[in-house]
Amino acid sequence: MGDLKIKSQYGNLIFLIFLLLVIWSVIVEPRWVVKREINLNLTKNKELKGLKVVLTSDWHFTKRPLWRVMTIERARDIVNKINAAKPDIIILAGDFIADKDYKPEIADTAEEEIATVLGELKAKYGVYATLGNHDWWFNGVAFTSALQKHNITVFENNAIKVNGLDLWLSGIGDSLTGHAKPNLAVKNIPRNAPSIITMHDPGALKLLASNWQNNNALFFAGHTHGGQVYLPYYGAPIVPGMAPRKWAYGWVKYNNHNLYVTSGLGVSILPVRFNMRPEWVEFTLN
Repeated sequence: MGDLKIKSQYGNLIFLIFLLLVIWSVIVEPRWVVKREINLNLTKNKELKGLKVVLTSDWHFTKRPLWRVMTIERARDIVNKINAAKPDIIILAGDFIADKDYKPEIADTAEEEIATVLGELKAKYGVYATLGNHDWWFNGVAFTSALQKHNITVFENNAIKVNGLDLWLSGIGDSLTGHAKPNLAVKNIPRNAPSIITMHDPGALKLLASNWQNNNALFFAGHTHGGQVYLPYYGAPIVPGMAPRKWAYGWVKYNNHNLYVTSGLGVSILPVRFNMRPEWVEFTLN
């Protein structure tokens, strides 16, 4: 009888632990957004010292908050927190929508509603975006138009020099939907000019010609969500897209390029995050 009682207690304890893990990974962590602060040296140009660049990705707006998390209200709360940080530049690395059957409430179309909310983002030198695979699967052309209507510059394999700064910004098209042309995206950037190059899928970096080098370039990406589940001593079990599993999250070094892969803000496939909090990242150039 004693052995049976002990086994029953162990069974109850295991069930309780499992239940707590489910509650944490489905209810708590997907909604526990962190502001990540990173100081970095991009260039010796004193003009750029102290410049604050905010990176976000994978908002995945939804009308199913229990499954996809990112409601308009939650997104506006994040927008307000980003604005409170007073960034100089804001970069959005794609995947703005989650649901193909998204029913707008405050605008006529899904892309217009999402662009209206993200259009509330404010930065001294502007807000810039690339599209992700979910945006193209929904309607990439419509998303581009809506975002630009709300003063968000959309990159599609091109680069511009920021007005008033010795800094180039570039965006590489989404690789999963066949839009990635990284060599075209960086073509007009002068040699070793301070640059921030954004792509949705980090795997697109592999398509960049190996002979293109820029000692003052920084690459940003999203798409992976950090795997959403990040196991100790192993990492992300699954990473979507072209990127290898070890590129799921954080800093990546490839062909002498420095790439930061963000965990993003929303969820996809399953409404789960474990050991991989949603984030927005503030980079300060020193």
